[in-house]
Amino acid sequence: MKTLQDYIDKLNALNFKDMYENDFFLTWDKTDDELEAIWVLADALRFMREHNISTKIFESGLGISIFRDNSTRTRFSFASACNLLGLQVQDLDEKKSQIAHGETVRETANMISFMADVIGIRDDMYIGKGHAYQKEVVDSVTQGYKDGILEQKPTLVNLQCDIDHPTQCMADAAHIIHEMGGLENLKGKKIAMTWAYSPSYGKPLSVPQGVIGLMTRLGMDVVLAHPEGYEVMPDVVDVAKKNAEKSGGSFRITHDMADAFKDADVVYPKSWAPFAAMEKRTNLYAAGDQAGIDALEQELLAQNAQHKDWCCTEELMKTTKDGKAMYLHCLPADINGVSCEDGEVEASVFDRYRDSLYKEASYKPYVIAAMIMLAKCQDPAQTLKALEERGILRKMK
Repeated sequence: MKTLQDYIDKLNALNFKDMYENDFFLTWDKTDDELEAIWVLADALRFMREHNISTKIFESGLGISIFRDNSTRTRFSFASACNLLGLQVQDLDEKKSQIAHGETVRETANMISFMADVIGIRDDMYIGKGHAYQKEVVDSVTQGYKDGILEQKPTLVNLQCDIDHPTQCMADAAHIIHEMGGLENLKGKKIAMTWAYSPSYGKPLSVPQGVIGLMTRLGMDVVLAHPEGYEVMPDVVDVAKKNAEKSGGSFRITHDMADAFKDADVVYPKSWAPFAAMEKRTNLYAAGDQAGIDALEQELLAQNAQHKDWCCTEELMKTTKDGKAMYLHCLPADINGVSCEDGEVEASVFDRYRDSLYKEASYKPYVIAAMIMLAKCQDPAQTLKALEERGILRKMK
């Protein structure tokens, strides 16, 4: 039976001091110890909630959420994480702000941050824009703090950008770690990050990029599979190659879904739009070329339709390790005969893994809370101990 002290001891064995008063942009910005600290602290926070121990480290303060794309899991995960730590969430609805009247990013960032401890941003649809916007927000509040406008610099958590989806991929990894009995057991395990057919176009690249950028850090044998023409960002492919070389894992690309699935321990079939097409889409939006956007959409839908056979089927699942590979998805999935006629996964496969998928998603609030806490607490291990000794119940029994 684990105790909170077990998690405290694990944290004390790791070096994550540079996370204090810092931001979380990309997983490959962080050290191995820093990533492990997030998983350990996330588990500790879940342990405390399950044992009815209050985890409120803030008596007051705001968590600001900025969602430039629709969201269910990430939106509620961020809100849950902030609430878990004692922060109130305020969502910035840009349509109701002065942004439409020409308010600059620098001005907006400072105006929303007077009592903010953390800002979570999802901006994933336009290549070269999302990560840059997050950086501009951080630069703005950093300058605001230096100029004495803000009492503190709020921490930024990347809730998804055009490059990476760190909260999702860290939650995915947490799920794998638990299912495989420990971080050390991931080494040498094969994970297939594969494209899958979708009747829609324009799905972000950040999940497949985040997966190959993170799982190669963990010594896994990572296979990226997609039809020709559905490449991801070359820079992220380079990151994955370097990570695999350093960790002792491997990374390769195939254009054969069956090859990727064969003997895989984990499969992650997920649609995404080609990098080149997303670049073109971004340029068309910048130019206000609606006719061009409409034409590109039809072109990409027709291109997708040529690859309906890229589907996670029962037959493919039988070819995985012992026919029992873990099936992952960030959700919502395009399910054959349920959410669409043809999609990413057969209904029977999805139904069999439904509980596991929901459990996978359940790690995200704790991962986000851990990211915030590591940025706000100089000694998180001591903070956990103080919370335990304080002994405030989360709810009255």
